[in-house]
Amino acid sequence: MAHLEEVEGIVISVRKHRERDFLVKLFTDRYGKMMFFVRGTKNPNNKLNRAIQPFSHGTYIADIRDQGLSFLRDAKDIAPYSQVQLDIFKNAYATYACGLADAALEDRIPDFNLFIQLKEGLNLMDELDDPEIILNILEIRFLRYFGVMPELRGCVICGKTEGAFDYSSKFHGLLCPKHYFEDERRYHASPKAIHFIRLFSVISFDKIGSISMSDQTKKDIRYVIDMLYEELVGLKLKSKRFIDHMHEWDGILKRPEE
Repeated sequence: MAHLEEVEGIVISVRKHRERDFLVKLFTDRYGKMMFFVRGTKNPNNKLNRAIQPFSHGTYIADIRDQGLSFLRDAKDIAPYSQVQLDIFKNAYATYACGLADAALEDRIPDFNLFIQLKEGLNLMDELDDPEIILNILEIRFLRYFGVMPELRGCVICGKTEGAFDYSSKFHGLLCPKHYFEDERRYHASPKAIHFIRLFSVISFDKIGSISMSDQTKKDIRYVIDMLYEELVGLKLKSKRFIDHMHEWDGILKRPEE
């Protein structure tokens, strides 16, 4: 059974199908992730050409089918994340964020909250100079969708919520210095990194512009998040491997300041 309706969506992947057609995966507001068939977009006059570019957002008129592929028929109010499309670094972070959102849910499972977080995250990656912080926030929040969100509110043993903390795999959460001895194999992470990771789990996106940190703190945050994903999620996406190597040549690609 099929029905035609409008859905708000974000293009998270595009794959060529045969010579002239495409398979486009949208993260939609009402249906979750869905794969759509788009016919004949190689024609330069096809108005869907712009609408199905990766990292585009808008309203899609779709032939929704209960089984098999659905079809995109038209689109309106298309707003590309233009800086994400043009900047190789922003593109890399956005690609990984979309890959995580894709992996976090099965297709056709609606989750409006996840849709909004991805939408707002991509908006900020497009607008702000430091997309890495936005990615870190999404990574922490997406842990919940993988069913492995650790306890970040405070010490899992005494409940203390202020001061320095470290992460314990043994207790799946934070330990305060008074209880470090409970897990000799704790992460031994930077207290600053743990502070920001706790902040990322609760901060509103409209407060992101006020966050600033050193390059070393960013590296320490990346270390902790990578450890969490390796230990708790076990997900190895190509886009993440690209990011891991990206900083080795960012000085080559970035034009020096005049």
